[in-house]
Amino acid sequence: MSIRMKLILSYAAMLIVPLVLIAATTLLLAAASNYQYYKMLYFSTAEKFEFDDPFRILKEMKRANERNPGILSDAGYLKEIDAELRAYHSGLVIRGPGGIVYRSDSVEGNADLLAKLPPYERYGLRETTFQTDKGNDMYVVYQYDFTAPAGEPGTVFIASKVDPVVYWVRESFPTLFTVLLVILVLTHSLLTYFVSRSIIRPLKSLRLAAGRIKNGDLDFRVGVEGKNEIGQLGLAFEEMRVQLRHSIEVQLQYEENRKELVSNISHDLKTPITTIKGYVDGVLDGIADSPEKAMRYMKIISAKADEMDRLIDELFLYSKLDLNKLPFDFERVGMRDFLMDWSEEMKFELEKRNVDWSSDIRLGDSVAVLMDRDKFKRVLGNVIGNAVKYMDKEERRIRLGAFEENGRVVLEIEDNGRGIEADALAHIFERFYRAEPSRNSGTGGSGLGLAIAKQIAEGHNGKIEADSEPGIGTTIRLRLPIADREKGRL
Repeated sequence: MSIRMKLILSYAAMLIVPLVLIAATTLLLAAASNYQYYKMLYFSTAEKFEFDDPFRILKEMKRANERNPGILSDAGYLKEIDAELRAYHSGLVIRGPGGIVYRSDSVEGNADLLAKLPPYERYGLRETTFQTDKGNDMYVVYQYDFTAPAGEPGTVFIASKVDPVVYWVRESFPTLFTVLLVILVLTHSLLTYFVSRSIIRPLKSLRLAAGRIKNGDLDFRVGVEGKNEIGQLGLAFEEMRVQLRHSIEVQLQYEENRKELVSNISHDLKTPITTIKGYVDGVLDGIADSPEKAMRYMKIISAKADEMDRLIDELFLYSKLDLNKLPFDFERVGMRDFLMDWSEEMKFELEKRNVDWSSDIRLGDSVAVLMDRDKFKRVLGNVIGNAVKYMDKEERRIRLGAFEENGRVVLEIEDNGRGIEADALAHIFERFYRAEPSRNSGTGGSGLGLAIAKQIAEGHNGKIEADSEPGIGTTIRLRLPIADREKGRL
């Protein structure tokens, strides 16, 4: 749920919940006061607590009776009082020892009301509230018990028909007001607390997470989740932390690779330079004291210089490939014809090195690949050269297989060399990696051949991988997308 919706619902709850609670409290208080619920539906604002005035009139009658004991039997006086009470929707009833001696027109015929009038108790004023049995009408009755001049007891009643709700609210107003204040304070406090906690707590977690990230601590998880805005912000923080951690790890790896690169270049260049320097010193010191010996020294120096030149060329080529600064000259190439021609060349070259070459090209004439011919031949040449270096059997064999699979041309170059251990197989396409730990360039090469092959294959939207079994041989597998189905991605 979004924060905006939470706030809207919380504001609505702050209005609705107190109203519901107040209504429930009102009903409970009404029930406790023995008032019937359905009466509360007939609330009438016309009666603005008008029964306060009848009580005032009754007190005036009491004072008049005390000053003039016979006045309550004066018909003229009673008619004046009755006329005044009529303005307040009230009626006057006077009861003597023998029964009702005076009644207002408003209560005439209301036998139910007259029957419920309370009996004489003692001298003084009192208030009674009751409902009639038949009509369930509510009356507030003010009672004045007095003694007549002849010593007989009498009672004056002023009966006011009232709305139950009006009367009950008047009587329960202090309690209702207190309950209302308590409900409003509690509901607003609780709703504000829970809503603010659902917002402030995740914000505090984000603040702590930002502080840890600022201090370089990335080994934790930002535990703020959810579908609202703060949850999305927490997810963004977590993604930022993961990216920063990955970037730092990559940066550290690049630094390690840089150090390893400098070390490997230094080692690989130092070996031929040392050899060249040694043979040059031999010539200068006169050790090559015959034309034949001098010629042999010169040939060794030339071979080592060529080795250095080849290493520098490979390093330069790899660097440009790694920086994506080497352009590719792509053209549509029919793979069957290309592989047939290249296979014939390779067969001729390998026969001179006592390597048996075979090929199985199962491609149609229409199968074509977008290719930079020269660079892709460099891939194939590096793979073949690597296979030949690790041949350790008397009968040496290399086989080329080519076929179509899932919209790609698959090339498999399989040899029967010494194979590669499983722990080394995953690293053979890394720069300067050699399965031969001695780093002898006579057996291990520069360590850049397969790395260059991988870079060129990926530049063709292709993929290169290897399978090997120690003691049996290695298979290098190249996959290239077919040109007619090329979509720019492998």
